[in-house]
Amino acid sequence: QVRRIRNLYIHSILRQDMSWFDKAEEGSLTTRLATDTQLIQDGISDKFGLLVMCIGQFLAGFIIAFVKGWRLAVVILATIPLLAGTGAAMGYFITKYTLKSQDAYAEAGSVAEQVFSGIRTVYSFSLQNRFAELYSNRLENAMKTGIRRGQVLGFGFGGFMFVLFCTYALSFWYGSKLTREMIMTGSDVLVVFFAMIIGAMALLQLPPNLSAVSSGCGAAYKIYSTIDRVPEIDPDSQEGLKPQSYNANLEFRDVMFKYPTRPDITILKKLNLTIRPGMTVAFVGPSGSGKSTSVQLIQRFYDPNAGSVFLDGHNLRDYNVAWLRSQIGVVSQEPVLFNMSIKQNLLMGISKQVSNDEIVDACKKANCHSFVSQLPDGYDTMVGEHGGMLSGGQKQRIAIARAILKNPPILLLDEATSALDTQSERLVQAALDAASADRTTIVIAHRLSTIRNADLICVVKNGRVIEQGTHWELLKLSGVYSDLVYQQSLNAH
Repeated sequence: QVRRIRNLYIHSILRQDMSWFDKAEEGSLTTRLATDTQLIQDGISDKFGLLVMCIGQFLAGFIIAFVKGWRLAVVILATIPLLAGTGAAMGYFITKYTLKSQDAYAEAGSVAEQVFSGIRTVYSFSLQNRFAELYSNRLENAMKTGIRRGQVLGFGFGGFMFVLFCTYALSFWYGSKLTREMIMTGSDVLVVFFAMIIGAMALLQLPPNLSAVSSGCGAAYKIYSTIDRVPEIDPDSQEGLKPQSYNANLEFRDVMFKYPTRPDITILKKLNLTIRPGMTVAFVGPSGSGKSTSVQLIQRFYDPNAGSVFLDGHNLRDYNVAWLRSQIGVVSQEPVLFNMSIKQNLLMGISKQVSNDEIVDACKKANCHSFVSQLPDGYDTMVGEHGGMLSGGQKQRIAIARAILKNPPILLLDEATSALDTQSERLVQAALDAASADRTTIVIAHRLSTIRNADLICVVKNGRVIEQGTHWELLKLSGVYSDLVYQQSLNAH
């Protein structure tokens, strides 16, 4: 059962849209997967069975008590609301503090996740002590919540036992009174009393089992809130257009966009742009102007707040999400390689059968076959966590080879050469030129020297296209683009 829940949870996480990930902490997701599912397992395993047994034993004891001596049973029954109220209050507060404790541990897990994913940065800035202190503070919050939970459990259990022993005292007193008045025999009083003891013994075992089940319910609530969430942009949906062929004509019409986590800042402000099939279009401009955002809208990581993005005259919302993304290749500034072999990384996202010759051909076009073939294990070489065994230029060229192998009609290049040295940039740029041939290509450029041959250059500022044209046309305008070119030429010298 827990294995099924874990599978459902992972599948649901991978189904969510980008806005959900923007609001969720990466570390808390992994912590919840490990910790909360364990709590669910505890809650639905023997603890749940024991809880049911205790309740059954309690009910059986009281039924026997009513059959043998209803007068005494009624008196004892009057104390049940107190017992039930104490148990219910304890269960409520245990669940409440369990949820808080889980959140605190999730925050601590998020800190650890950040440290492990950026361990080189942590070492280079000697941040070990700072992050250790931050992690300790998060654990302290969890500890305080755990102490409160323990106090609730202790006081609740103590109160529960107090009411229970008061019930015992009352039953002995009233049983002796009924015996003296010849209403009940001594044996019946003992049967009623021991039936009540059996029920009471069951109640004694109830709190720890109830605690485990309550904790499991609290954990299940958070897990299933994710599992049951259907995202607005659903890659699992089978609905939407899946054309056999199309021209890759892209158009932005009055597009406005704000990130869900920053609703007060408008990134794109009535963006209008047409990208014809086969064109290479470059976006340039200052950071935060909306260049990368426009690329993410094409991939439908987000939907515009107003306006629309069209592909061949159809709104992107009309297309099947999985199909749309299968038609797009992406090479980003920091390419993501998984901890597997080079060949396995190249085949990521490829749905068709690919021969070794096609893999080698793609790598030759991306200028990475030469260095891959010199590695001891060749294409079976493991790249390490986040591709740590390779240099930045090597990772970039493998990412380009992956895009070429996918052979998408639309290629998105997000500052693919900005973090490289001059020699690596030359090799990567040659690979990008080869990858861009015969397809619609959108380039986000930091170094303007790499986009001189683009069919259209768009200068984006404050979410709007303020200039567009070829390299030479924009230079003649003597506007923002020519200033950028001049500044970069000065910096180069």
